[in-house]
Amino acid sequence: MRRSVRTLWRNADGAVAPTVALSLTALIAVGGIAFDYARMASLDSELQNAADQAALAAATQLDGLTNSRVRATAAANQIVSNFSQFVNTGSDRSLAVFTVAYCSAYDDSVANNPADPPSAPTGCTVATSDADAKVAVVTMAGRRAQFAFTPIVGASSSGDLSAQAAATMESAICKVPPVMLCNPSEPVGNQDELLDFNPPRGVGLKLVTGSASVPGNFGWLESGLGNGSSALAGELGYNVPKGPCQAITGVTTKTGMDTSVLNAFNTRFDVYANGNQTCPSQGGGTCSPALNTRKDLVCDTQNGTSCKNKANWTPVIYDPYWDSDSNGTKELAALPTNGSLDPAIMGYPHDLCHSSLQSRYTCGIVGSGTWDRDAYFRVNYGWTHDQWVANTGLPTNAARYDVYKWELAHPNGTGTKGIDFPQPVASQAAFSHPASGNGAGVGESASQPDRRTIAVAVLNCRALNAHGKTVDVPVPSWLKVFLVEPAIKRGSGSNLYSDTKDIYVEFIEKSKAQDDQFSEVVRRDVPYLIK
Repeated sequence: MRRSVRTLWRNADGAVAPTVALSLTALIAVGGIAFDYARMASLDSELQNAADQAALAAATQLDGLTNSRVRATAAANQIVSNFSQFVNTGSDRSLAVFTVAYCSAYDDSVANNPADPPSAPTGCTVATSDADAKVAVVTMAGRRAQFAFTPIVGASSSGDLSAQAAATMESAICKVPPVMLCNPSEPVGNQDELLDFNPPRGVGLKLVTGSASVPGNFGWLESGLGNGSSALAGELGYNVPKGPCQAITGVTTKTGMDTSVLNAFNTRFDVYANGNQTCPSQGGGTCSPALNTRKDLVCDTQNGTSCKNKANWTPVIYDPYWDSDSNGTKELAALPTNGSLDPAIMGYPHDLCHSSLQSRYTCGIVGSGTWDRDAYFRVNYGWTHDQWVANTGLPTNAARYDVYKWELAHPNGTGTKGIDFPQPVASQAAFSHPASGNGAGVGESASQPDRRTIAVAVLNCRALNAHGKTVDVPVPSWLKVFLVEPAIKRGSGSNLYSDTKDIYVEFIEKSKAQDDQFSEVVRRDVPYLIK
């Protein structure tokens, strides 16, 4: 008997069972904690995802118009409703509660302060109106993950979990040629990359010239379709540029002149270097002329068939550099009202300070806005000053763009003179309205952007140190400009009026990066998270 007891006492079989029994509770607790932590992490992710999506949805409605904040809150609410099925079960699966704050400015570098009310979160300058509401900040109300196993170790739920996200709109203009202009008003030594440029409406601008405004930069931006000249030509010539949108706040400059691309640019004026081959075929785009292509060129045939070749277009030069008084003093001035020095035809002329020979220019990049309106209407319509003012209803200081739009609205003009009628000049003819069948191409449709206007990015090249290719540089303003004339050589040698590499435009209006609208270009606003 004693022997049996000693044997049983010494027997080690089943010794692991007590160990397992003792550790089982700890193993279950650890597994429960892991399971419940995963539930808590999932809830946190769902809350943050809901906040992110709600903020983005709200930001899309912040257009500065009446009730934009009401619309933004409704958009956020609709998004959050899709996130109502959180990890919890039971009654806690209801729609999450959230608050939307609207800010006129938001500093995302400020550390979050949980004590701040959701209506005025950290870093938010609270907007006081729909017009100045630029940023939407969504704060999800506190939620708790109900634990399944963790109560074994004394916890029945997580603490309150919340999430916050801030979103605003990033804007870009799309389907515009990649053209830039170094700020003509930027002083030497400027360090302000956002220095504004405010030209008066109607002034002429030497937009692109054969000389670089800064080393390596002649006036182009990267097209986004490649570095070759054919990509740039397509963006300059196509009715609808195929490159990506240009960010309103950041662009990339392109080096080199690429003179050949201006042949594609000239298709806007119904001037083709060699038929429609001027329109680059790589992108499969169409290069139609504008509806009104009034220009200072004539073609060597009356029927327009040979006008498909640029070589058949001849400039008719307008030169206001004439003897202005009995002493023979010569100056840039309007032509005599008696028409004695009028050219045979006239496109929209330069500002007087940019007229005549280039060596006689009295303005730099920016003109004066004074151009010979009387000569234009006298040559093209036979009207005196008083007659054109009365017949058009335009002001005496009308911009070329205003005259252009009037001509589009009144193509018959006098009934015998106007853009609907070719103007004979000796054995040649000037064509101003290709849609009528007189020109070389088929005119633009009403659904296309105006082919005589483009958007131009203004850069502070000194502050940016823009030598050659410069990536993601800020754009303080975009200009909408009117294309005055085709890029073609007028004159030669010392008697040069314009070079093949010159583009002359007139300023119409501008848009700053923070503006809500930019007329007659395609603008795209994309919401993005800033926190």
